[in-house]
Amino acid sequence: MPFQPLLSAGIERVLNTFLWRNDALKSARQRLLGKVLRVELKEFSSPLVLSFSEQQIDVLGAWEGDADCTVITRAGVLPQLRNRQQLTALIRSGDLEVQGDLQVVQNLVALVDIAELDPAELLAPYTGDIVAEGISKTLRGGASLLIRGFQRQQRYVADALTEEWRVAPGSLEVAWFAEEAAATARDVDALARRLEKLEGK
Repeated sequence: MPFQPLLSAGIERVLNTFLWRNDALKSARQRLLGKVLRVELKEFSSPLVLSFSEQQIDVLGAWEGDADCTVITRAGVLPQLRNRQQLTALIRSGDLEVQGDLQVVQNLVALVDIAELDPAELLAPYTGDIVAEGISKTLRGGASLLIRGFQRQQRYVADALTEEWRVAPGSLEVAWFAEEAAATARDVDALARRLEKLEGK
């Protein structure tokens, strides 16, 4: 994967900015010190290895030693790991395979869960605090607007389905209609036979 070093560097920067630079998370980080987590994403040929030290998280494309824990999953599953309640469900469903010390994944997920991920922290060194905060608010506002729009569409579809369900005939009505249609068909057949007899006379 030719862009792996760039991807590793980007992930390392984001993780260090949000998880390692924040002093409030120090006690949660202690549980990960000295641990190595190998992440194998099915979309990529090479794994990402996260090595946790006192100073930072190192994200590596290659690791000679053994990892304390290996996680095998898809890239689309990773955002769901922000909620620690999802971990067990993802493992049960097969979306997340964990080999080795499960505690490493649990501790990282708990750390991510309590961290406040604010894009302004990433942008501030490049744009300044005021501009970064403005962009962050815009992004949050846009995201909440999209979420509200999506929820409104969900309600619309749910209401439409409910109305359709009310308008749709019930099972007894369908059975009655089928019986009436069959009776009408029998009457038509009987009338056709009578007409044939009359024409034959």
